[in-house]
Amino acid sequence: MLRPIDGLMVYPMLALVLLTFGVALVLLVRRVRAMRAGRIHPQSVATARDMAAKFDDHRTPDNFRNLFETPVLFYAAMLAAIALHGGTWPLLVLAWLYVALRVLHSLIHCTYNRVMHRFAVFVASMVVLFVIWCIVGAHAAVVAAQ
Repeated sequence: MLRPIDGLMVYPMLALVLLTFGVALVLLVRRVRAMRAGRIHPQSVATARDMAAKFDDHRTPDNFRNLFETPVLFYAAMLAAIALHGGTWPLLVLAWLYVALRVLHSLIHCTYNRVMHRFAVFVASMVVLFVIWCIVGAHAAVVAAQ
């Protein structure tokens, strides 16, 4: 039976999914605008290499790809916590903190893109993700020992 706290662990994941769809929408709008402005035929950007050559602004597509890198570890940790009934209030707070940092990272990356600002937020998110995995791993060890 799923405990209420375990059920709450789903919401930070949903928020990160919404962020991913939001960045995808921004990417779509920016790409269509750029293609219209530059009179770029869709077939001329059929590959990633073609796109890189035709488009000057790579911030949003780079950020979109980033959302399929380390966040995958976040999704895995949350799903493991739920499956192991390891949800706790501190873990939930850390999950929301991770999501907030990823939102901030995306905002920086898709707008003014100051590398050191983005890097600081990335490092902070990685520290939070590491702590999340330490908590989930410790709980998994306790469950395995029972």
